[in-house]
Amino acid sequence: MSVWTIAAAQYEPRNRSVAENITHHLRFIDAAAAASCEVLFFPELSLTGPVRNTSLPLPPDTTALRPLCEAATRHKIMVIAGLPVIKNGNAVKGLAIFVPGRQEPVMRPQGKGACLTPLQTDISVLPLNADPTELDPQASVMATGYCPDEPLEQQSTATLQRFAHRYAIAVLKSDYASGTLLGGSALWDEQGQLIVRADRGELLLTGQKLAEGWQGDIIPLR
Repeated sequence: MSVWTIAAAQYEPRNRSVAENITHHLRFIDAAAAASCEVLFFPELSLTGPVRNTSLPLPPDTTALRPLCEAATRHKIMVIAGLPVIKNGNAVKGLAIFVPGRQEPVMRPQGKGACLTPLQTDISVLPLNADPTELDPQASVMATGYCPDEPLEQQSTATLQRFAHRYAIAVLKSDYASGTLLGGSALWDEQGQLIVRADRGELLLTGQKLAEGWQGDIIPLR
């Protein structure tokens, strides 16, 4: 019997338009809810689209994000999307955490990734300068939109696999649909064994934590 179902959105951003991206996020949320997912994780900067070699835009107004709050509540699913947040007066990569029943998202710097725990709505984030030994000891999954221990240009799935094995935590990676940024969404278990990996295209990569271990699936977005 499944005790927990999570999903990574393999996502194609919409023209760096926050409004269009919100509408597109809602399609993924509907699909994840239909698959009985309890957590849906999007890649970094999913609400604005990736930015290369330019400064980040300002964060969108939280009122614009209300449809995502309503969807999280309606479907009883936690949604974690990527967007800029302000830290020490500067825009940095961040997470917007939409918790069922809350009228506004919780905003946090992206750090190395979000630490996910079944039935827990207070998500902890591993800071960029933190040692991985500082992972939340209650966490079952490290969800990331990028590779936690190497510069962007050196990222590899092998690094995430080693991370999962070394720190005995499952790793969920969410990527863009083109596959050019991070090499495909994937899930590794606590021993670093690959459970499921996606090719290109818009889809949900799901993981079910069962009594006997993890199982994975790919659900194309229709």
